[in-house]
Amino acid sequence: MNNDLTKDKPSSLIWRFCLPLFFGAIVQQLYVLMDSLVAGRYVGETALAAVGNAYQVTMLYQALAFGITMGVSVVVSRRFGAGNRAEVRTTISTALISATVFCLLLTCLGVFGSDALLRLIRTPQDVFLLSKQYLLLYTVGLLPMFLNQIVLGVFAAMGDSKTPSVFLSISSIVNIALDLLFVIRFRLGVSGIAWATLISQTGSALLALILLKNRIRIYHHLDKTTEKRRFSFLLLREMLQIALPVTFQQMIISSGNVLIQANVNSFGSGVSAGYAASIKLNNMAISALMAFDKGMSVFSAQNSSAKKPERIRNGRNAAILFSVGLGAAIATAYLLFQTDLLQLFLRSGSAEAMQAGMQFFRIVMPFYLFVAVKIACDGTLRGLGAMRELLIGTFVDISLRGGCGFLFASLWGSIGIWVSWPVGWVTGTVLSLVFTERKLRGLESIH
Repeated sequence: MNNDLTKDKPSSLIWRFCLPLFFGAIVQQLYVLMDSLVAGRYVGETALAAVGNAYQVTMLYQALAFGITMGVSVVVSRRFGAGNRAEVRTTISTALISATVFCLLLTCLGVFGSDALLRLIRTPQDVFLLSKQYLLLYTVGLLPMFLNQIVLGVFAAMGDSKTPSVFLSISSIVNIALDLLFVIRFRLGVSGIAWATLISQTGSALLALILLKNRIRIYHHLDKTTEKRRFSFLLLREMLQIALPVTFQQMIISSGNVLIQANVNSFGSGVSAGYAASIKLNNMAISALMAFDKGMSVFSAQNSSAKKPERIRNGRNAAILFSVGLGAAIATAYLLFQTDLLQLFLRSGSAEAMQAGMQFFRIVMPFYLFVAVKIACDGTLRGLGAMRELLIGTFVDISLRGGCGFLFASLWGSIGIWVSWPVGWVTGTVLSLVFTERKLRGLESIH
């Protein structure tokens, strides 16, 4: 069911809207974790390192999908908040057509460029072929993955966070079941993990498209003058004004992560395996907290179009409170059970791999409190269209993590890479707070 986020108490709206997204993201990340868990426990440490290396490249694809989805979501939220239902439908069809063409081109480039991408991150020779095997199958499934994310983003943009949560949960459960079936029963190894992802994403995309078509059918009769508008270059341009900076932001993050992965790989497959296990758990936490980024993007965009800036400040403050609380809970659980969590992936792993993973946990996890604040602020900025500020904060964050990582690694070894993370996170959080406050004051002075 679609919901108007420009009414009712902001704090209760944020909680009700973001909580389903939070749990949906956790379940979705479980299948990402399962890829590594199955690889590490049932195939071997080499397979875990292979999936971990390919994962850094797939994050580049995820960055593109996230950027496009946010561009679509913000424009749909604006039209929905302003009550322009006819353009909501045109925006959706424009986005789906454009994304399909783009994905087909990206798939071709990804298939022929997989070797170059894996060499770019200095993938160890003993895991290169397995990494390539996984990456090729993942690339073939880019179109359903993109379409699935876009459609679920549209549901959220119209105030419905429960439907995306349900779809993410079901597709993730199917993916986990297929992981176990293909690897343990059919012994397909790394390719079985990739096939599980491809099948679950394709099924979810098809069902989501069918539901979306039925959901927006009611808009067909709202404005006869736009009844046949399937594509709009003006709406596409507006989406790109959001999507391109967001994509660039995510590409900065993903490219930085690729450089970090290359730095980690220079210390050998043992440290690489430990990092692969810990980074999966880290990304699960960050992705779950990103529910507040998505929630504030939609909330800010709807209320900005409705000219209610005071609600945006209240919503931002509530999102920070909720995000910090959940971030603290996740960090505490990770630190308390770090050995057990890492052993899920490194059952027969080397002492070097376990040590690397535990060092990462102990240094990075306490700073989730800062990341939680940054996530809520970034979502607010994105919903308000403050893309320059977002890019500045992201560039500073990832530059410090990457640059300090190489510097500190030359002084302290692999532990220096982990130390660089809090440096970037804290600096980025301070910038996001300053930018958000400045933007909100500007809006409040106008209205």
